[in-house]
Amino acid sequence: MTPGIKGFAFAVGLLFGVPQAALGDSADWAKVVAAAKVEGKIVIYNTAIAAPYFDAIVQTFEQRYGIEVEVIALRPSELREQVRAEQAAGKFLGDVEQLGRATMIRQEQEGALQPHGGFPNLARLRPEFEANGARVPGYVQAYGILVNTDLVAPADRPTGWKDLLDPKWKKKILSDDVRALGGGQIMFAATYEAFGREFHENLAKQKLIMGRDLHNDARRVVGGEQPIYIPMRFADEANYRDGPVKLVVPSEGCPYVRIDLGVLRNAPHPNAARVFINHFLEAESQLLYANHGLIPVVQGVIERTDEEHRVMAGSKLLGTSSPEQQEALIALANKLYK
Repeated sequence: MTPGIKGFAFAVGLLFGVPQAALGDSADWAKVVAAAKVEGKIVIYNTAIAAPYFDAIVQTFEQRYGIEVEVIALRPSELREQVRAEQAAGKFLGDVEQLGRATMIRQEQEGALQPHGGFPNLARLRPEFEANGARVPGYVQAYGILVNTDLVAPADRPTGWKDLLDPKWKKKILSDDVRALGGGQIMFAATYEAFGREFHENLAKQKLIMGRDLHNDARRVVGGEQPIYIPMRFADEANYRDGPVKLVVPSEGCPYVRIDLGVLRNAPHPNAARVFINHFLEAESQLLYANHGLIPVVQGVIERTDEEHRVMAGSKLLGTSSPEQQEALIALANKLYK
């Protein structure tokens, strides 16, 4: 290892509480991989239900390491409750979980995670996506604006969030409910931080039509029931590409949620857990996500993303929700959007 790389590994180890050898010593990592193969299995709690890109990463992991993967797919609230119930009962069944950063921070504070021990691919992380000793960024889900192209002429299409304040969109914007956890609340938190209360006071005057079924709501716009849907998940855009719709990447930036990976407390297969997370941060794994409209967290991937998804993968990020402000912002959203 060159002195520069050694210095970087040591600095990261100090910052995140990760052993230097786990990051930079190939012999030490080879021991982790060998131990993982002896364990022979890993159980992953995953929130990307039926996502082909996640399934592809599982397949390449099994092929490369010969380690069996059992995936338990759950909604985020169900995952957190299952982990809580299992650990309270002294049952430690899962090894790795993939979950939104805000919820995982709470779990970390509650003691549901254990230190991961470090990975060589932590050195690949983009500077804006930090890890710590328990949580590692996996990918970013960003949100934009979905427009029905039959109902909205090119010259009238919004290019950003502030364009939605135009009076012509009154009662014509379908929105994921900003008053409840989900994409709508993430959008509310990000735009409130970026544009202030006045923006939302004016947006509330547009009489948004609130929904809580993001897939069905997007289909309502595809079908022409309403001209605009917010916020639209980038990863869902491909599902409606054959319809009369266009995804707008907002000029001011995109609300987003970061999905993290962590090792659960008393994981039965801790070495396999580390090897899987490191595999998730490989450039080829991240490229699978980028080519499905998700934002990679490691360097050297955006420029390799296919042309139709490169704008999404490299989009500007506006902001996200935080566990500290979540309850207060939900209360404020309920006050503004009655």
